[in-house]
Parts: sequence; C-alpha cells; structure tokens
Amino acid sequence: MNIPNSTLPRIVIIGGGFAGIALAKKLKNKKVQVVLLDKHNYHTFQPLLYQVATGGLEAGSIAYPIRKVIQEYDDVYFRLTNVQEIDTKNQKIIAEIGELKYDYLVIATGSKTNYFGNKEIERNCMAMKTIPQSLNIRSLILENFEQAVLTTDVAEQNSLINFVLVGGGPTGVELSGALAEMKKAILQKDYPDLDIAKMEINLIQSGDRILNTMSEKSSQAAEKFLTSLGVKIWKNVRVTNYDGRTITTNSDLTFETATVIWTAGVQGALVAGLDGKSLVEKVERIRVNEYNQVVGYDNIFAVGDIASMESETYPQGHPMMAQPAMQQGELLGENLVKLIQNQPMEAFEYNDKGSMATIGRNKAVVDLPKYHFNGVFAWFVWMFVHLFSLIGFKNKAVVFLNWVYNYIRFDREGRLIIRPYKKKSFTTFTSDEV
Repeated sequence: MNIPNSTLPRIVIIGGGFAGIALAKKLKNKKVQVVLLDKHNYHTFQPLLYQVATGGLEAGSIAYPIRKVIQEYDDVYFRLTNVQEIDTKNQKIIAEIGELKYDYLVIATGSKTNYFGNKEIERNCMAMKTIPQSLNIRSLILENFEQAVLTTDVAEQNSLINFVLVGGGPTGVELSGALAEMKKAILQKDYPDLDIAKMEINLIQSGDRILNTMSEKSSQAAEKFLTSLGVKIWKNVRVTNYDGRTITTNSDLTFETATVIWTAGVQGALVAGLDGKSLVEKVERIRVNEYNQVVGYDNIFAVGDIASMESETYPQGHPMMAQPAMQQGELLGENLVKLIQNQPMEAFEYNDKGSMATIGRNKAVVDLPKYHFNGVFAWFVWMFVHLFSLIGFKNKAVVFLNWVYNYIRFDREGRLIIRPYKKKSFTTFTSDEV
C-alpha cells in the first residue's frame, strides 16, 4: 500500500463513517501513525440520504472528501480500497490493493441493509445506505413516472406510481413524508397528463407502531403527520416476498408495485477473519467490552454500528446510529493513546442526547431525555442539529440555501436522472453501481 515505515505504533482504521472519522480526528498529531481505509474516498452524512433520493439535495452536499479531513494531520494516510480479510495471527489486513501490517486495528465498517435471508427480496427491492443507492432510487422514481406517461395499461400505470416502503423506522418515515410532499407540490405540475391522485405511498411496519425506538407520543404524532399527507400506514404486517411486481405478506394483503424501498433493518458490515466467538449471529455485529476491545483480542477494536457492547442498559448493544458511533470513536482515540502509554483506559458510557425524525414541511418529532415535542419547533430543531452536524462549511451553506429555497418555492430541483437505473424485467434490476 506504499505506507512509509515508522517507529511509531501503527493504527489501522477500516471505515470512514461517523466512528472512523471521529477516531481519526482524535488521533490528530498524536505520536502514532494512522492509516484510514475505505471503499469510498468520501464521508457520507447518512441521515440526509433520503433527501438525495427525493431530489431535495444533491449528493455532493452530504459528502465530504476524506483526504480533506486529514490533510493537515501528521503521519496520517488514506487508501481507497475494500478490505477483504483480517489476518489476526500475523497482525495484518488483506485488501484489494495489498496487505498492511498493524499494531492496533480498529474496525469501523458500519452497517448494511438486512434482508433477513430472503434473496428474492434482496434482488428486487431498493436499499438506501449509500449515495449511489440513493441516486438509484431517485432515478427509478423519476423513470417510473416517465414510463407511466407512456403506457396505456391502467394496471401497469398504477404499479409504476405505487410506492411501498418496508420498515417504519426513521428512514422509512422520513422517506415516506418526502415522497408525499413531492406528490402534493411537485409531481402534479411535472406530470399534468397523469392522474397524480392515484399515486399511492404505502408504509409497512411489522410492529404495532412506527418509530418504535422513540416515545409513544412521538410515534403517534408521526403517524398523524404522515396520514395527513396521504401516506397509508400498515401496522402488524410483515412482508414475506416481493417478486418485482407483487408484494406478499403474512396476511391476505398484497401490493402491486414496481418500486419497493427496503428500510426494515440493518446488520453489521463484517470483515472476514475474526474468531466466531467474537461475533453476534443474525445481526452480524462484533462483541466488544467496555473499552471497545473485540472479545478475544487485545489490539483489535470495533466502534460504531458494527460494535455490540452489551450491558444491562443495552443488552443487545447500543442503537446503530450516529451518536453512539461518534462518542465511541472519540473515546477510543483517547484510550488508544493511553493504552500505548501504559495508562488505564476509560470505560465507555453512552450519553443519549435524544432522537428525532422529520416527516415533512413544519412536521417533525423530537425526543430529548426529559422532553418530547413535535410540530414546527421540532422541525426547526431537527434542521439545526442536522445542519451543524455536517462536515465542511460549504456543505452547511449549500444545504441551508437548498432548504430555504425549497421552503419558499415548494420545490425540489434535484429531480434529475443523472445516472439511469434501468430494469431488465419486473424481477431483475440492474445498475452501474449498487
């Protein structure tokens, strides 16, 4: 990988997400050599992916070059690659571009979409965990409407403008709200020769309420907001299959649709090579102790979504969100320096600052440790928090200006088919990048 030899301890970080970037920042100009590896050369602000998918923002406004983050850091290197395996015996990682030895290894690979083993659902549904996937969704939505204008088959037309989102968590709720606002303010102007009133947005949730990780008050408020926007919410319904045309469920309920967006769950994005005793089956996360050390290893750590730090308060590990990832990354940066200096490390304690979700214009829900509120004020809080969490002044400015413009004009000018996403048939999708 052409990394210079160093007398300093080498810390290899796999992943440039929230946890990996937070860790790299904490190790800035410390007496260590840091090598950061990622399959993309940019950091993605994932909470705003749904706005890219619905034309509210351009992809570049929620991405930031990793090399720009670390360009003023001493002895910190970035390599663009996909890590294939960890050789724990020889303390090296094996990647597409070569091998690299480490003194300390940090796995911060994040998470990926969980299809719960259903290969047909995985093949035919759309996921939204990366910028390329969000652009695919945006293209497919717009292409469906272009195709709907051309067809004279009523059943096919209805299928093309019927959207189903599986999973009533924050991603599913926010994406449903954004689609509903597109229907209300934009699509009827763009496609006057279509009866946009026939467009359906269906949100399927297997549990008895949406946003089930938030308070019941917020859950009820979000459901009320979505219903007012015309979203149909189906609770206690589990999707069993999707063949590219028809969704089947655990009941007699079926949906005819050309577009299914799967937001029903995530699992860890594992790298091969760790002992099986260190892994949590089904969710594919890595067991770590209170210092984020991988169980069974002294010099291998895991942070963020991939890490499962089980405790009495969090028996299944911390929620797979940005907050725990950033906090773990920051503390591990301090702890690695202490470990190298033979000082005691500090145990991780998650500071839950709250959670929030936006449903649409002037509609959001916010859960703070002691307060729960929704509506216009919650919407401004949501915007403020997300705006200032973005990396880079330019990104903050661009997103802010886009939001102001969209609010005043009731518009989303990012509805462009830059990279076409074509279907080979009803059962097979293809793309230049997934």
